[in-house]
Amino acid sequence: MEIPQAVEKIIDTLEAGGFEAYAVGGCVRDTLLGREPEDWDITTSARPEQVKKLFRRTVDTGIQHGTVTVLENHRGYEVTTYRIDGEYEDGRHPKNVEFTASLTEDLKRRDFTINAMAYSKKTGIVDEFGGMEDLKRGVIRCVGKAQERFTEDALRILRAIRFSAQLGFEIEEQTLEAVRQIAPNLVHVSKERIQVELTKLLKSPHPERMSLVFAAGIAPFVSAHFADAGDPGREHAANWLSAEFAPEKYVRWAAFLRDLDEKEGERILKELKADNDTISRVRLLAAYWKCPLEADKYQLRCAMSRMSGEMFDCLLGFRLAAGTDSRKKWEELSAMTEEIRRDGDCISLKTLAVTGNDLIAAGMKPGREIGLRLGEMFEEVLRHPEHNTKEYLLRF
Repeated sequence: MEIPQAVEKIIDTLEAGGFEAYAVGGCVRDTLLGREPEDWDITTSARPEQVKKLFRRTVDTGIQHGTVTVLENHRGYEVTTYRIDGEYEDGRHPKNVEFTASLTEDLKRRDFTINAMAYSKKTGIVDEFGGMEDLKRGVIRCVGKAQERFTEDALRILRAIRFSAQLGFEIEEQTLEAVRQIAPNLVHVSKERIQVELTKLLKSPHPERMSLVFAAGIAPFVSAHFADAGDPGREHAANWLSAEFAPEKYVRWAAFLRDLDEKEGERILKELKADNDTISRVRLLAAYWKCPLEADKYQLRCAMSRMSGEMFDCLLGFRLAAGTDSRKKWEELSAMTEEIRRDGDCISLKTLAVTGNDLIAAGMKPGREIGLRLGEMFEEVLRHPEHNTKEYLLRF
């Protein structure tokens, strides 16, 4: 197993200082699966103050929980002391942590076996809970008793389904049963954290695993109206949330919520503290994905005038993935869209050949009439793009 040079250097420095040190968690899992890890985390027997003495540039990112960020080559690497979590009073965070000299104790507190492996060049892979075997079998299984792991931190309930979606793994039977039993504890988790997990699930190669959120009885505890999205298997069975939908956040959320009306979908996203840009884009897709759209340039110019070019292309792709348009029709619509752009047809008031100032200069009084007249002119050039000249429009 190969690790980045900077990670190896940090581990070597800690070992040279007389301490144990390992790459740990998701980075080990992803490397073994041939995936590129997003982050590299390091666990060590050194206490935070000892870590800080060994490295020139550090940041106290979570020192009360034993985490120091070491800066190497303009990138931060979290180095955390072996620890045992104290009692979880709020179903989310331990009340306190206790540092330990035992790697085993540190790995024992982690969520799933595939995330409870460590590696160093000196010792190779440390796997005390069967993570390697679960990787081979494609299984998500809790470390120790699943009910205890989920009771400690209810967010792990959604993490189990999210990892299942990202990796294409099955959730082990006892772990899935514990998901069902502990689901009500999700009320202790912030809506922002729930939304992050659901977004990762939706953007994964297997977004259809969202069905587990309903099948396992989790949906009523996600947010007040999340369950209104209903059992996804009921209507779109084949293409409800297939990977054919572009993996952008707003596209997958729009695909998930598309059976609801705009206001219902927006309400759910607001409950989950989604950002305004995502809500706006989802609302736009919800408004237009089922609307009739023929291979007619006037209709296309009208539709294109209501959104950015990026969003219009997204809309066409969304309609194809949702089954609104056939591939043949999508090809026709896409070809006409490119012709409209190539010909420079006016699809925005910004590119209308006449401005409000031109109308005032021509003798109109400032006021509401200016906007009405510009709207009429814009409608004219949407129908007849060749009329988008100042001379013609001022006569018009």
